Amino acid sequence: MAGPVAVAAVILDPDRPIAGLNDSKKLSEKKREALYPLILERALACCIVLVEADEIDRLNIFQATMAGMSRAVAGLSRVPGEALIDGNKLPKDLPCAGRAIVGGDALEPAISAASILAKVSRDRLMVAMDDTFPGYGFAVHKGYPTPAHLAALERLGPCPQHRRSFAPVRRLLEGSASD
Repeated sequence: MAGPVAVAAVILDPDRPIAGLNDSKKLSEKKREALYPLILERALACCIVLVEADEIDRLNIFQATMAGMSRAVAGLSRVPGEALIDGNKLPKDLPCAGRAIVGGDALEPAISAASILAKVSRDRLMVAMDDTFPGYGFAVHKGYPTPAHLAALERLGPCPQHRRSFAPVRRLLEGSASD
C-alpha cells in the first residue's frame, strides 16, 4: 500500500552454495538479514531494482513488478543463459530466455536468493522511510495494509510514498475530494 516494489535478479555461483535459502516469506527477518550479505558476497552477479509508487500507480502492481524484473535481469553484470522467474508469467523485454516457475522462490535457489535481496532491501528502505514520514509506522508494518497503517492513513492522509491506485488510499482521496 506504500513504498516501492523491490525486485532482484541473482546469478549464484555453483561452487559457493548458500545454505538456508528459501522463499523470503518463509524465513524470519533475522534469517533473511543473515543471508543477505552472504548472497551479495557469493553471487556471481546481482541487481536490485525499486519500482517507485508513482510508477506502480501508472502501470498497476503486476505490470510494475514485471517491468522491475526485466530491469533487474538487464542490470546484471553478466547475461544469464536463462532467467528463472517466480510466477506463471514472463516479463516482456528480458535480455535472455526466460522460464516462469510457479512457487519458484521455494524451489530454485537463485529465485530464493533474489526474493531475499528484494525483501530485505525494501524492508530496510521502509524502516528508513519511517524517519522521513513519521506517524505511519512504516518501520513496523513495512507499508502493508495493517490495521495500524490504515488508522494512520485515516488520521494523517497519504504521504508521497502511498500508492494512490490502491483501494484504501484511493477511497480516502476520493472521500476528501467530495468533502
